[in-house]
Amino acid sequence: MGFEHASDQMDALSRTAARLRPWLVRGKPLPNLLFFTDPARTPDPERVAEHLPAGAAVVFRAFGAADAVVQGRRLREISRRRGLVLLVGAEPALALAVEADGLHLPERLASTLPGLRKAQPDWLITIAAHGLDTARIGAAAGADALVVSPVFPSRSPSAGAPLGVDGLRRIVEGVQTPVYALGGVRADTAARLLDTGIVGIAAVEALNA
Repeated sequence: MGFEHASDQMDALSRTAARLRPWLVRGKPLPNLLFFTDPARTPDPERVAEHLPAGAAVVFRAFGAADAVVQGRRLREISRRRGLVLLVGAEPALALAVEADGLHLPERLASTLPGLRKAQPDWLITIAAHGLDTARIGAAAGADALVVSPVFPSRSPSAGAPLGVDGLRRIVEGVQTPVYALGGVRADTAARLLDTGIVGIAAVEALNA
């Protein structure tokens, strides 16, 4: 994706995210825009982070990379300088090593959430959900927010059948926990999410500046 086109996407997604309802967790506003890193699909996450609007979040997914701590600390420096929130995907030890603001958990790690909350009460902890049943499990475990996917058809190799706008809305209405939408969220699809009750949007390639 060219820089100019990616910047247009980011601007459009940022404007849409800014129209969503605000939500406070422990007195702090939740980010309304999440950038999920991916080693293959976002090869230069630092560049993306440098262009995110203040208040957005980076979800650093290292997937066991040998240089994860080095890269995570670079993202930590950018996040502090630019007023971003930094979450680490799935790895509490890495989150501690890079002094992240919290953690994003896959569904399979929902059972670890209460222990993490006890150990790190100030962390922002989100959890993935791919349907209403798993969203309720994440909510019951004490997640600060749920990242629901895929809403639209996605290029992610792990994406299942899209939930669609109506499926997303049913999940939002079925839990008390704030919900983010992920999966196929781009400038041309994000506006369809405005009346679903979500608190934020999340993207991978659409923010790849």
